Amino acid sequence: MKPLMLLLTASVLMLGCKDELEIDTTPPPPPQGIRTISLDNAVEIQWLPSQADDVKGYKVWVNNTYDGRYRFIASTADTKLLDYGAVNGTTYYYALSAYDFHNNESALSKDVVYDTPRPEGFGVALVDTSTSRNLSGYGFAQYSVLNCYDIGTDVFFVNKNGRLILQVWSDTDIQDMGFTSSLDEISSSPNEGWAPSKSAEAIPGHTYVIWTVDNHFAKVRIKETGSARVVFDWSYQTAIGNPELTRSNVLREGNRRLDRIHP
Repeated sequence: MKPLMLLLTASVLMLGCKDELEIDTTPPPPPQGIRTISLDNAVEIQWLPSQADDVKGYKVWVNNTYDGRYRFIASTADTKLLDYGAVNGTTYYYALSAYDFHNNESALSKDVVYDTPRPEGFGVALVDTSTSRNLSGYGFAQYSVLNCYDIGTDVFFVNKNGRLILQVWSDTDIQDMGFTSSLDEISSSPNEGWAPSKSAEAIPGHTYVIWTVDNHFAKVRIKETGSARVVFDWSYQTAIGNPELTRSNVLREGNRRLDRIHP
């Protein structure tokens, strides 16, 4: 082989080795479109799939405030994760990072995403007050069917001359939020629109928000009604004054960026 050809061959080999030795050090962008769903002693975190081609998975982080040091929960290749470490009535702030096949990790996401899990129940049956007062009321703090006159009763069921009514006492408020496909469709309590009559017609498929005397919020969704009874599902926010009942409020603060410490 001629010397010039040997030199060209060696140069090509060296360039090929150099390309093979180059390692990707560019991290993927942070995840976007993050939201949460409040559950009973749990929170489900969801996000949009990354548009980067080399993303291998995601890490989920949590803190008790937006600022400060976030604690790692778990990593996943999916676009959702259940945080079973969440406790009812406690607010949690969530952030995500993405990592690629070369273990390059993004900064934490910037969205302000928080959630407060709350207890819930299904298939509760109340009977009309004229049938049994002891089985006509419900107390969310006790998670229990009560006498409509019990001090802990937040809502009770009445048949008023054929009209099926959800009734609350004068120190409590109720509002019919209309038909919903599920209990989770109503994300938080309203700021106004409470019924002056302290009552609402019980309609299957409708969801009702209740503001209790001790400044808690709850909601019920009616599954079925009869002349003597009503059956509903419910959720109750144990954090006092917190209007969040299911999905968290996801606040986007425009160009405002707050510092986070990412271990």
